[in-house]
Amino acid sequence: MAGPAAPGEPERVAFVLIDGVGDVTIPQLGGRTPLQAASLPHLDAVAAAGLTGLMDPVEPGLACGSDTAHLSLFGYDPRTYYRGRGAFESMGAGLDMSPGDIAFKSNFATLDPGSGIVLRRRADRRFEELGPVLCAALDGLRLPNFPQHSVSVKYATEHRCGVVVRGPGLADQISGTDPLKDNLPLQRSQALDGSPEAAHTAAVVNELSDCMRQVLEGHPVNEQRRAEGKPPANVVLLRGCGSRLALQEFKERHGLDACMVAPTKIIAGLGMSLGIRVLDVPGTTGDYRTLFHRKAEAIAEALSRGGFQFGFLHVKAVDDTGHDFLVDLKPRYQEVVDRMVAQLLCLLWEQERAGNGRYSIVVTGDHSTPVEFGDHSHEPVPFAIAHVRHVVEALGGNAAMERIPLGPIPHPGEQPAGAAQQAPAAAGAAAGQAAVAAGAAQPAGGQQMQARQGDPSQQEGEQLHQQQQADHHQQQQQQQAATSPSGRWGGAGAAQFDEIAVAAGQLGRFPGSQVMPLIRQFVGLEAAGG
Repeated sequence: MAGPAAPGEPERVAFVLIDGVGDVTIPQLGGRTPLQAASLPHLDAVAAAGLTGLMDPVEPGLACGSDTAHLSLFGYDPRTYYRGRGAFESMGAGLDMSPGDIAFKSNFATLDPGSGIVLRRRADRRFEELGPVLCAALDGLRLPNFPQHSVSVKYATEHRCGVVVRGPGLADQISGTDPLKDNLPLQRSQALDGSPEAAHTAAVVNELSDCMRQVLEGHPVNEQRRAEGKPPANVVLLRGCGSRLALQEFKERHGLDACMVAPTKIIAGLGMSLGIRVLDVPGTTGDYRTLFHRKAEAIAEALSRGGFQFGFLHVKAVDDTGHDFLVDLKPRYQEVVDRMVAQLLCLLWEQERAGNGRYSIVVTGDHSTPVEFGDHSHEPVPFAIAHVRHVVEALGGNAAMERIPLGPIPHPGEQPAGAAQQAPAAAGAAAGQAAVAAGAAQPAGGQQMQARQGDPSQQEGEQLHQQQQADHHQQQQQQQAATSPSGRWGGAGAAQFDEIAVAAGQLGRFPGSQVMPLIRQFVGLEAAGG
């Protein structure tokens, strides 16, 4: 159990990564970004109390994937170390990998067998019940022309699964079968270099793709889905072929014993590749249904009592709203994240007041996912880092922290608080899924919020949140007037956590490769310029 901080002991770091957080101004939101449209008093306090800037996760102008972005943020240049995302997804899903194996990040998708066109790259996001059934049917699949090769398949999250191929002569320098957009032909794998190993591997993968289609086409799950008028999951799109990385571990590189809460399997697998402990937190799902408060509790516990110095908390739901074109829901889920950050600050401050260490918090994203575009883009993301004690000052001190409600966090459109513990997740997912199914760009988020105002059991929590929102303007004034840690660093923080406000911050615009050196300096692991 961790005890009081020793003199000169570096601060422990809570790193909150909001996947897909960045966006652009949207006419439907009054010419504001979702972050500007959302009420984010606690994220704003982090920005006001600390250092802020705009961060390009890899480099300016690059619309990067989550995997390359995370590698960069953790201090590993993806240009040097990246070997495809398949190994991350598969390891995160629980598949073992040995040297010489290859793996894929894979989607269950819908194919028109007659034309060979991929109609939907995601057959269904809500696949947590059927996905494992189909994976079980594919696991151990034999390839008639390559009997010396074996195949392992395991369900990951949503529409995704991990696929590992073992056998002689495999290489990861091949293309996948994913066309990357709907309504395009299913691709055939090709060698990306002139090596015989790559040509051999492409032949193996093409046979694997064909055999998977044969199994899925007539599977009872898909027969039932067709009967119900739902798109069948009759193809697996194989992409991001990769082999397991042999990297210097995070602790050895940065001097920080690290853990993460990352139900999204590709992020968990990346963490495992770096020797970061992946915490198993019940109720955290890596999608709309996740229990946000459990993430805050797990990171606070790991940092205060688990012996960890660096706790990484990954949030996926905000990114999903971008991919699903849910303009109204993106700021609403950003507000849910704000409440989660409030709980994390409260729990860490309780430990700091008790003399159990000192803490800093980092909040940023891995890329932008503009909600009107529906995919990753090249825009930089907001970044903020602050000492927890200064965030507490910016919020108004101990009295403000005591008003923060702990426990389950309301999702957009959630059921009454007295319902089953899983109700918040189910209702939040339902709001997103209903909008996706209807092809709606504007789910009735406002109506859903109004519907729960009349529930007495919900009103107390809502009133607390409304009180915090009412104090938001006053807090911003306090934040601007308060001495930030950068009074010692050179200037006040930004008044808001959004793409526009942080652009004027002390850090300016910088690449993701500078994140870990900045953190090390900020928490006292090394002198500035060291």
